[in-house]
Amino acid sequence: MKTIVTTAGRTNELFIEKAQAIAAELSLPYINRQKKSVKALQERYNTDVLVVSKERLEFYAIGTNAPFFFHPNSAAFRLKRLLKGEPDLFLEATNLKRGNSFFDTTAGLCSDSIIAAYATGDSGTIYACEVNQIIAYIVSAGLKSYETDFVKLKTCMQNVNLVHMNAMEALKAAESNSYDVVYMDPMFEELIEESSNFEILRSIGHHYSLTIDWVEEAKRVAKQRVVVKAHFRSGLFENFGFHRLIRQSSKFHYGIIEI
Repeated sequence: MKTIVTTAGRTNELFIEKAQAIAAELSLPYINRQKKSVKALQERYNTDVLVVSKERLEFYAIGTNAPFFFHPNSAAFRLKRLLKGEPDLFLEATNLKRGNSFFDTTAGLCSDSIIAAYATGDSGTIYACEVNQIIAYIVSAGLKSYETDFVKLKTCMQNVNLVHMNAMEALKAAESNSYDVVYMDPMFEELIEESSNFEILRSIGHHYSLTIDWVEEAKRVAKQRVVVKAHFRSGLFENFGFHRLIRQSSKFHYGIIEI
């Protein structure tokens, strides 16, 4: 048993039914909480735990006490800076314009896809894939239901179409020259983000090394450019033919392949 679904400690019939529906949707077992702690459930069933509460979905990987949950994370701060007219390195690298289409092959928390949605506007298309089923489900639900008074952020989140799929499978299913920009931010090297939620994401997410097949498929699907984000010490820029955008004060760099 890999993951069980349960409710918060204090719950009601509405959220019990919601948790049961989510369990059925994900083909996972539902377990009655019965006032047990998350740790007790992890130990009893030797499994991860997905908790359905009023506020949000929380995923507790076995052996951990801190949950993974959806939050706009750095996207909210970046969007506020953009609205003030400040630059964003990601948008400089992708060169996204109104009406463009963007394919994020490594969605995670969708922070970059949210910013891409701002750049491309309502006429743009944002497609993102995430290989981990639980992460994809939590983030997809959060993009649709996260409560905020920041109207622009909410609009951008709702314009992201996130699916549970492996990057290579998603790319192979796409037609040639079908997206203006194809993007990848593989989590297999040194830690770049420093938020606690990102550290949890990194610990539970799938780690794949960039491959020549991945890059070639991205080049086939992209109309304008393929963009990669990686630690500044990474060798993948040179290894796969990316033109590196160097930022002296940044822990990460972007690489570009023009189509």
